[in-house]
Amino acid sequence: MILNINSEDVDIYIRAADLLLDTIRESLGLTGSKPGCLNGDCGACTIILDEKPMKSCLMLTLEAEGKKIMTIEGLKNTPIQKAFIEHFAFQCGYCTPGFIMNCHSLIKNQPNADPHTIKEWLQSNICRCTGYQEIETAVLSVLRKDYNK
Repeated sequence: MILNINSEDVDIYIRAADLLLDTIRESLGLTGSKPGCLNGDCGACTIILDEKPMKSCLMLTLEAEGKKIMTIEGLKNTPIQKAFIEHFAFQCGYCTPGFIMNCHSLIKNQPNADPHTIKEWLQSNICRCTGYQEIETAVLSVLRKDYNK
């Protein structure tokens, strides 16, 4: 099977039952997507699939064939990554890749997002170490600076 991951085609052998999260982490060695709840609640495994956030623990690898997959390793110095640092939007860091992927997709898909929309999008990710205010502030700072043009 050929997967397009982080703008690169990768030829990989998979089993029909393989979850995309496991393929990304174990077969491809891209460990930024984290296993958390493994039932779609926490968002630690969030990737971007065809420009939309997706929880990779809920998807079979077979379903990703022909789609563009982006993991945290595929992002390089994006405005949201910088904003997370500037606004102290993480603590332990375990959930941070999933939040960054979700926020990056939010900024690309909703460039005029208001605080209510941001809160709605952030509901798909859970952090047990910090409040969400810093994350919301990071997203708003990127939207206000018009980084995404």
